[in-house]
Amino acid sequence: MRSFLFVPGDDERKIAKGLASAADALILDLEDAVAPARKAAARELCAATLAAGARMKLFVRINALDTGATLLDLAAVVKARPFGVMLPKCRNGDDVRLVSHYLAALEARDGVPAGEIRILPIVTETGGSMFGLGSYDTPPIPRLYGMLWGGEDLAADLGAISNRDDDGRYAAPYLLARSLCLFASAASSAVAVDAVYTNFRDAAGLRKESIEALRSGFSAKAAIHPDQIAVINEAFTPSAADVEAARRVIAAFDALPGAGVVSVDGKMLDRPHYRTAQRVLARAST
Repeated sequence: MRSFLFVPGDDERKIAKGLASAADALILDLEDAVAPARKAAARELCAATLAAGARMKLFVRINALDTGATLLDLAAVVKARPFGVMLPKCRNGDDVRLVSHYLAALEARDGVPAGEIRILPIVTETGGSMFGLGSYDTPPIPRLYGMLWGGEDLAADLGAISNRDDDGRYAAPYLLARSLCLFASAASSAVAVDAVYTNFRDAAGLRKESIEALRSGFSAKAAIHPDQIAVINEAFTPSAADVEAARRVIAAFDALPGAGVVSVDGKMLDRPHYRTAQRVLARAST
């Protein structure tokens, strides 16, 4: 999956637009996008949307563990079998393990196959969460699908005026958060998802940030508007030339199974290049 589109969980019109978009995954939001008085209605609408099915994968962003609403959200949507739930304000791996226990109980209650529902935490939304990024892989969490880093809530928690500099690039604390999320995802064999680009009218800026994320190792990017999806999908889809180059690398290694180094197009390549080529082909097939 390359693109994850957030839509308010209580807005039928925006949900319909999201379902009609080219996003690979839709995130039905029960957290920030829904006013407290609308939470109950949003849970019902999200459950109905899940039950109706969709072309893309459907996630539900539940409310954080410290809100008292987490179990209410999960109890409302598990029976409709979302592909996954997104956990905001996640402090560490133990938060994910706790939600995993909740899901196991609710899956048993609702006749959902055990372990079917995945978890995608947002892992950098508070200053304290930065110190928990090494806790997701020991012990491993089978439900852990990926990790999303977030810069907006983190900026608010830190008391920052802005999380970007005058050139529009992330300031140092947020580049650190982004990098640590990428490292934690790799350590946990989880999908690394880049944060939203909030200026949805700036397609050029979004394209640049998406390409930078891809080059760094992210596999996907979150979005807040359907107009962002085409740019994100294009950035994270390998070109025909990329695919052909990857096939040549794999063919060279496959022809010499015991070799640690091969020559391709005049370059000496070793095993890390083989792994990179495999990832390119995997992205091309999604």
